[in-house]
Amino acid sequence: MPLSAIELHRRGVEAANARRFAQARRALDAAASRTDDPDLRARIDGTIAYVLSQRGEPGAAEQLCREALARNGLRDETIAVLSGQLGALLLHGGRLSEAEILLTRAIDTLTAIGEESTELANCLMNRSVVRMQQRELETCVADLRRAVAVYEVNEDEGSLAEARHNLGYAALLGGDLVTALTLMTRSRPALAATSDLAAAISDLDRAEVLRDAGLTTEAEALLGRVATQFGAQRMRQARGEAEFHRARSLLRHDPEAAERAARTASRVFTALGNHGWAARADAVRLEAQQRARPHRPIDSLAFARTAKALDRGGFHTEASGLRLSARRDGSGRLPKIDDSAPTPLRLRAQEVRAARAAAAGRDRAALHAAADGLDLLTAWQQSFGALDLQASVAMHGSDLMFTGLASAARLRDPALLFEWSERARHLSQQVAPVRPPHDDALAEDLAELRMLRAELAGADWTTDARVRTLRDRVRERQWSTTGAGSTRERLGLAEAMALLDPGTAVLSYVFTGTALHAVVVTESGASIVDLSWARVRSALDGLRADLDMAALTRGGVMGEVTARALGARLAVLDSELLAPALRAAPSMTRLALTVPGALGGVPWAMLPGMSGIPFTLATSASRLLGGAPRSPAGPLRIGFAAGPRVPRAADEVEGGASAWRAADRTPRSLLSADATVAAVTALAAETDLLHIAAHGRHAVDNPLFSGFELADGILFGYDVDLIPRVPATVILSACELGRSSVRWGEEALGMTRVWLHAGAECVIAAPVVVPDDVAGELLAAVHTGLAEGAAPAAALAKAAADTGLSAPFQCHGDGL
Repeated sequence: MPLSAIELHRRGVEAANARRFAQARRALDAAASRTDDPDLRARIDGTIAYVLSQRGEPGAAEQLCREALARNGLRDETIAVLSGQLGALLLHGGRLSEAEILLTRAIDTLTAIGEESTELANCLMNRSVVRMQQRELETCVADLRRAVAVYEVNEDEGSLAEARHNLGYAALLGGDLVTALTLMTRSRPALAATSDLAAAISDLDRAEVLRDAGLTTEAEALLGRVATQFGAQRMRQARGEAEFHRARSLLRHDPEAAERAARTASRVFTALGNHGWAARADAVRLEAQQRARPHRPIDSLAFARTAKALDRGGFHTEASGLRLSARRDGSGRLPKIDDSAPTPLRLRAQEVRAARAAAAGRDRAALHAAADGLDLLTAWQQSFGALDLQASVAMHGSDLMFTGLASAARLRDPALLFEWSERARHLSQQVAPVRPPHDDALAEDLAELRMLRAELAGADWTTDARVRTLRDRVRERQWSTTGAGSTRERLGLAEAMALLDPGTAVLSYVFTGTALHAVVVTESGASIVDLSWARVRSALDGLRADLDMAALTRGGVMGEVTARALGARLAVLDSELLAPALRAAPSMTRLALTVPGALGGVPWAMLPGMSGIPFTLATSASRLLGGAPRSPAGPLRIGFAAGPRVPRAADEVEGGASAWRAADRTPRSLLSADATVAAVTALAAETDLLHIAAHGRHAVDNPLFSGFELADGILFGYDVDLIPRVPATVILSACELGRSSVRWGEEALGMTRVWLHAGAECVIAAPVVVPDDVAGELLAAVHTGLAEGAAPAAALAKAAADTGLSAPFQCHGDGL
């Protein structure tokens, strides 16, 4: 028996909601051919209009919807539903004001009828999107919560998941990245069960969360995948949106690529007749041009024309942002930005004020504007406890920070430059974390990731769909369960000088984006030392390759050639980077260094001038000098762990352990099959000093997935957060685990930072490959010094002198 028109329409609606548009169109055309009912025919045409709009025919969709509305004899409910569908079409076409009028009319009519229907909830959902784009978040959230209640009553699980996902998007626009990721991640399984395209639409929004969190590499990869999916389904509007968001993500770190992506998006929207979204893409293109070619005069007419188009489309916040950027060159008056405006817009206003002042030579005014902007960012960061989130959102302060650093350097005031150096150090560690309780579900996800890592050995395991799902879940749990505690205080120069011991100097290296300086601080004074960034950068180019090659080709002709090349680079770094700073503090016997991300790969311990000098790479001078004093008794409980496939690991452990036995201590050791992730993390919780000898790898795209290989898989950075109490001193005898990923100029994040963030006082690690025999001999000597009561930095310096070994092991945190 043939299906009725009503049943065919229902099936068409279900297929359209699941983004199976070809199937939906077949069902709807069949339904239309089997009914003379004007109300049902109008509803069928409204659903066909939705399918047409999604398949890239917005003009035909609007015409069909308006023709259906113009028919006589339609019931009020049908008119309301069609008005809502036309409002949705106008919404996707960027005509926000018209869309809101139609959607409100539909909602009022359906509410008067008194039926809590799915159609009412759909209209509420669409009006919430209008209000999202107009940044009217309070009324947007009210619409979404009302829609959630209706979907719950109607047991519409797919739409309910979409509404909760959209609550996450509203949280994103309000700056609450943790809630945004939580709601989106938890809604995704239900959306993915609906269709692959529903999952892609979810991923499009989640990519925005990752972008705003500063995780741009991951965001751009995700946007590339969903753009391909939308293109394959001929969903031109959605594909254009993916390109638009990719352009926004690229804007700060690759403006040329951002400009190309924005042009592509603008062409797509223009072809669709979507002038509001085309204006959004053009705004990003103009911003990208300004960043890529900052010395080219601003095309004020193009900026003004695009800003007006944004206003016409209802994108008032973006219009205000573009008008601010048009005034970056100092021309005209800045538009007034209300204190209730979104945080990113208020940050943009401070960026422009600081840039205008700096360009006009008013450096103190530039510092004031940059400081106000960073205070705004700090207030936002106070809601975040997770390390990767704190570090990544520093993206939003990078322009302010570099403007402040450059202005402070030009003023030649050591106190000011020291203050801004500390600001840079604190940009990703302003808030002390409240570490989460043990999470069994998180532990299970990490265990499954370890299994997948082993299963996918030799492949790019991060591209596997199972890995991506687990990775997202791990991140969501860590973000949502790691709370924010107190705000860490920064010390001023006078306070730092008062806390310094005689014989100890702080070398605060400052990179302004174009120049390199050092503020040398002792108990008796401070001075600024100018350094040659050009010569330092030249020596840094290829340094990592030379270090790796030197570790792998010792002895023989090739070894000698490599050693000479490496020695030449280290000599340049020593003379250009270290020697000028040491001349400003000639009698110092201990050093604390704070370094920008640009110097993150320097093997300071291998520089000739550092020979015999205890030093530490402090996260900041404020944390080093203002924290609790190190316990004078030294470590009481000592643990060792050796991972697989390290031939000398057992000998290294025995060498270190014997030093402690000679001092009447009994260390605990885990070797071979006993060194599992669970056993090593349990050992970490029970010791004051933990030494791990294992193969390590640094994950550049997500440093919290860095780790070292144990008997049953990788111990990730995320695993460290599951340790209730971490050791005061951690020694990582693992290749690469001293490396950091440079994040947004001044910030760096790596496995050493993971341990320090979790509460360790000092981490000894190397940024590059170290031969096993060198590591074993040197670190055994370090344990001898530690067992005698020496501080880590002193023990490491003495071990290098006693053994004559030059290796890149160095102390991070408080090694003094």
